[in-house]
Amino acid sequence: AAASGGGGAGPCPLLLLLLLPGLAAAPAGMLQPRDTPSRERRELGGLWSFRADLSPGRDAGFAQRWYRRPLRQSGPVIDMPVPASFNDITQDPSLENYIGWVWYEKEVLLPLRWLQGDPAPRVVLRFGSAHYYAIVWVNGVQVVEHEGGHLPFEADISSVVQGSPGTLCRITVALNNTLTPHTLPPGSIQYMTDKSRYPKNYFVQNIRFDFFNYAGIHRPVVLYTTPAAYIDDITVTTTSSDSLAVVQYQVSVVGSTANSLSLSLRDQEGKVVATGDGPVGELKVLNPNLWWPYLMHENPGYLYSLEVKMQAQLGGALLEDLYTLPVGIRTVHVTSSQFLINGRPFYFHGVNKHEDADIRGKGLDWPLVVKDFNLLRWLGANSFRTSHYPYAEEIMDLCDAYGIVVIDESPGVGIKLPESFGNKSLQHHLAVMEELIRRDKNRPSVVMWSVANEPASELPPAAHYFKTVIAHTKALDPSRPVTFVTDANYALDHGAPYVDVICVNSYFSWYHDPGHLEVIPLQLTAQFENWYKTYQKPIIQSEYGADSVPGLHSDPPLMFSEEYQKAMLREYHSVFDKKRKEYVIGELIWNFADFMTNQGTTRVLGNKKGIFTRQRQPKAAAFVLRDRYWKIANESSCLPPVITSHSLFL
Repeated sequence: AAASGGGGAGPCPLLLLLLLPGLAAAPAGMLQPRDTPSRERRELGGLWSFRADLSPGRDAGFAQRWYRRPLRQSGPVIDMPVPASFNDITQDPSLENYIGWVWYEKEVLLPLRWLQGDPAPRVVLRFGSAHYYAIVWVNGVQVVEHEGGHLPFEADISSVVQGSPGTLCRITVALNNTLTPHTLPPGSIQYMTDKSRYPKNYFVQNIRFDFFNYAGIHRPVVLYTTPAAYIDDITVTTTSSDSLAVVQYQVSVVGSTANSLSLSLRDQEGKVVATGDGPVGELKVLNPNLWWPYLMHENPGYLYSLEVKMQAQLGGALLEDLYTLPVGIRTVHVTSSQFLINGRPFYFHGVNKHEDADIRGKGLDWPLVVKDFNLLRWLGANSFRTSHYPYAEEIMDLCDAYGIVVIDESPGVGIKLPESFGNKSLQHHLAVMEELIRRDKNRPSVVMWSVANEPASELPPAAHYFKTVIAHTKALDPSRPVTFVTDANYALDHGAPYVDVICVNSYFSWYHDPGHLEVIPLQLTAQFENWYKTYQKPIIQSEYGADSVPGLHSDPPLMFSEEYQKAMLREYHSVFDKKRKEYVIGELIWNFADFMTNQGTTRVLGNKKGIFTRQRQPKAAAFVLRDRYWKIANESSCLPPVITSHSLFL
């Protein structure tokens, strides 16, 4: 697929980064900003000033130093909502497919209490995500740069704002959505040199993944404060038996060596059930309420609150910091044929999703998020994969609270070219896994890491690449299994030996033998048997499905009709029902909802494999899946068999 960005000249727009002074990000915690008695947070959502750099080399903003003064003083600006993708907001077709640098700016007034005191509080600027490469200035001073479009980054801006006259804080962001063979996801810039067919300096962004490369500040931007000495990071792991759970914790503090730490674990009624002190230790909980997935327990998603309190002497002042972390007590274990949560077999009956919607693109949108969770529970889905990148923290919070199980996937999609398996790509992939685990390590909903989707794992370099990425992931977090999602032949896959669970995508009677539903039972059965015979590991059907244009009908079923989508699902389900008695541990439909892609002859306003439309209206296949998922839930639940799709959630 290719997204065009006209008018480029010279080198790839992203290569300009090599000329810029970098700020190395220090290893630190990435605790989600929360209001506490010692911390304040302020969201900066709303309208920001915006300009795309339309200069031939996309470099006018740096040459003219747009960050030195208000953006409006260096040229025209337009209003741009944050969070949102910029692509679909205007009527300008050049912005829809723009490749290169865009500039955002927001001016805010800070409370005086954030700027004064002895010691003054620490002021931090945090971005939930910005796609893809971001450089940030505050009052003209560069404070951070970050590569990667789906994970948070932040900067301590205390010295900048507390050293500036007045309380004005001008935040400037330069953002570049160019993808190269070494980004994650990868891509490439192709210059069209045939002047008889293309305008001068014309280039396109080539990508090897099937969703639109939306760009912008996609998640909330937050200013928050902490005391000058503060709780920097918390790590928890949990184990449990019939009547006793152990919460192991590790707390890091920055800013003072002389400090005291106390911890209290509270249940949902506010009762303290365990206490501890010191930076490392364990909390023992008698008769714990375990964190259970949706439909496995009458009270799914049970969360305790871990209150961490720090006191530190800094100069002549006694500082106190308080942070509260939600904690779910649960265990995960994988055998050769089962996936166990809290010692009980768990079957993934869920979906693959995208962060995608009309107008806002990949921007976080609360009404859409809540609607999607209501649809998931209506469907009887107990799980989803964050295809094909980490999702917003706000979405993950609801998974924890609702008991929706998550396969947490990195942005490693479209790794197809041999050069994307080299050391430069590998080092970046390792860094991304560190960022992802740092963010989501404490989430009970996250039961497995996925390091990639449909890479060219049949290539010989994939063996070292995935052995290294998976080993690194396990070293960072030994408590969870690790996988990647493959569409390679079972006999040729060089990465599969290193995963804990086989996740396989297949589209029999769609991309293979299109229109021939009758081949599904034979081909799907052979797929499962070949993978299991080779690796003796449990298998998830991580993608399957068919496009359907809503309202298009055909009987007998023909491709792209709602009837064909239903018929394909039923053929797959008949094989799933045989194999889930053996070693198949899950099925994830592709896709939850229709989503936008690049334009192409096989895509009519995007990918139509959703069981819901892009506007979240059900197609016929949604009702097929709903009946199936509730039936499976009733078969496997410990609850009385009176559960129906109506009695638990409407």
